[in-house]
Formats: sequence, C-alpha cells, structure tokens
Amino acid sequence: MKVILLKNVDKVGKANEIKDVPSGYARNFLLPKKLAVLASKDTLANANQKMKVDNERLEKDIVEKEAMAEKMKGMEVRLVVKVGGEGQLFESITRQKIAERLSEMGFLIEKNHIELEENIKQKGEFNVKIKLDHGFETEVKVVISAE
Repeated sequence: MKVILLKNVDKVGKANEIKDVPSGYARNFLLPKKLAVLASKDTLANANQKMKVDNERLEKDIVEKEAMAEKMKGMEVRLVVKVGGEGQLFESITRQKIAERLSEMGFLIEKNHIELEENIKQKGEFNVKIKLDHGFETEVKVVISAE
C-alpha cells in the first residue's frame, strides 16, 4: 500500500516521502496515528509541491549556516565578569552565557550547539567549538576579562 508520510517515522522514512508499506501496518498504525495518508493523485500532487518548498527552504538554510560558520570563524567573543582578588571568577561561564553573548552580537546560536567540556572558571582566552546544523562547525575565541 502506497502512503505519503506526514511525519518522520523510525525505520520507515522521513516526512513527505512516498513509501510502499504493508497494508496492515498502514491501516492499523500509520493512518490512525495520522503519521501518513493514502497516496492518491491529489495527495501526491500536494506532497510533491510540499517537498519542493521544503527542499528550497533546506537549501536556503544550508547556505545561511555555511555563511554564519564562515563569518564566525576565528571571531572573538568577549565576556566581562567580576573577579576576586586572586583572579578567580565570581561566576562561571556556561554555554548559556556564551550563547547569550553571541545573540547580542547578532548570531542566533542555541546553547546545545556550543561544545564546552566544563564551565570556564578563570580569566583568559579559550577556543570553543560551535557545531551548527547541517554538519557545519566553526571555532570562536572566548575572552574572559575582569570588570
């Protein structure tokens, strides 16, 4: 039975793909859970149109992420924090703080894209890897200085 997947289904396929699945699986699982619809002329036309739009959006997103990675490469991210008498920080620098600073600089990066083995707890310069969507990676220099 030919169906068009409406959502990603493990071990079957991704959204908007046309798949040939056993009819019992389609009737008892995919269709009732609204994970797929039967493939007909109308639904095939709609699915092809949606796939075309999704592919264009994906291509645009890939170009944007690649440009962002190039723009961020080697960039300095400066954070100014309170420091104690012996040079220890009063607060540790987390992924969240780095993401917020990048956001202030115009780069919308989620904290889970920032690779930081442990929070930064001292002044200095640190190289931090950022993994963007679609496999793009870049590295920025995080500079921690006293207030």
